[in-house]
Amino acid sequence: MATYLGAAAVFAAAFVHQAQAEEVAAPLGDPARGEKVFRKCAGCHAVGAEAANKVGPQLNGLFGRTAGTAPDFTYSDGLAREGRNGLVWDYDHLDAYLENPKALVSDTRMNFRGLKDAQDRHDVLAYLRQFSDNPRDIPEAEPTALSKEVDLSAEVLAIVGDPAYGEYLSSECSTCHQRNGSDQGIPSITGWPTEDFVVAMHAYKAKVRPHPVMQMMAGRLSDEEIAALAAYFAELGH
Repeated sequence: MATYLGAAAVFAAAFVHQAQAEEVAAPLGDPARGEKVFRKCAGCHAVGAEAANKVGPQLNGLFGRTAGTAPDFTYSDGLAREGRNGLVWDYDHLDAYLENPKALVSDTRMNFRGLKDAQDRHDVLAYLRQFSDNPRDIPEAEPTALSKEVDLSAEVLAIVGDPAYGEYLSSECSTCHQRNGSDQGIPSITGWPTEDFVVAMHAYKAKVRPHPVMQMMAGRLSDEEIAALAAYFAELGH
């Protein structure tokens, strides 16, 4: 993808936040409250002794599982592909997925806009973690301070990209991704909401998304170039 999208914007504020977080550890979540938050998920997912696959897979044994590998469930091509690329459901990746599923996995069938409240995510993950094998042996099970994986500033998110410049930059993207929106063999990137596109590219930069080529290419673009590509591919969907 054009310069496979993503400038390495490592913000000083993120380093400060991480340093502060390392000094003061806090519990990750409240499982009892998380059970209540999980009601938002229960229409598609089940967990517990009698859990079975529904519209989405059952979530027993979720922590430490390779994405797209729950038994007897047919996943979207996108999620199965990310599993082959090395995506494993640890705490950080689950947190990112719950915040915005399509920012982590471009063409997931999970049509859920995400849990925007960080505490909601921590609580529901604390609840789900109880149903994974030997949860005390999972590194993320211990109370640990968290820093946000893709913590983009308001200034970065507010950049208005130039579609014409994005078209100029897009030639490398188009060696793989088709401008007509076809997703044969590789996911479509046309018609994405610009913010989702920008977040996804920075997720590659931060190595939250596991695709090694995208991670490499993501380091080549500035914030303005990412915004321009986002604007261009958004327009192609209309």
